Parts: sequence; C-alpha cells; structure tokens
Amino acid sequence: MPDRQAFCGILFVLHTGIQWEYPPQELGFGSGMTCWRRLAARNEAGVWDQLHAVLLKELRSKNQLDWSRAVIDSSHVRAARRAQKRAPHFGESRGRRCAPGDGLLDA
Repeated sequence: MPDRQAFCGILFVLHTGIQWEYPPQELGFGSGMTCWRRLAARNEAGVWDQLHAVLLKELRSKNQLDWSRAVIDSSHVRAARRAQKRAPHFGESRGRRCAPGDGLLDA
C-alpha cells in the first residue's frame, strides 16, 4: 500500500476514533492493521516527534500558535513531587475511607 494511503488511513482512524480493524474499505485506506503497523513503525523511528518539532517551529516563526486552547494532562507532564499535603476528607481515617458499620464513625 502506498504511504499516502496509509497516512490518510492513520489520520482517519485517529480523527474518528474508529477501531483499527474497521476503516471503510471504500475510502481506499486499505487494511486498518496495515495502517496501524505503519503508525507503530514511524513512531518507533521517531518520525512523529520530528514532524511535531518541524510543525511547532514553523508555527512559531509565523506567530500562529494559539496557547489559549492548550491542554496538559499527567500522561505527558509530570506532576510536582512535593505537592502540598491535604487535610483528610470527612469519612477518612488512617489512609482509608470509612464505611457505615465499621465502627470508625461511631461516637
């Protein structure tokens, strides 16, 4: 399968969220598993990281990055190790939650 078709199939699956096994054949993407293998191979080779760096550089040079819609999640950014300790919530005792009838809430 030509790389362009595989790339279009990869984008289709990532955009729609459809499972890799089920991209519509009539769109000409070929086998979803072939697209997945190409994605994995390019990822292992570092292609996506390089592409991301090139795109960021290009957008920065043209002042076209809109950080007002940026999102950070913990799978990409480490949380601070020395976070402030929180006070125990009502119903917690010695690191575990209290349940009715366990005697911890009885006065």
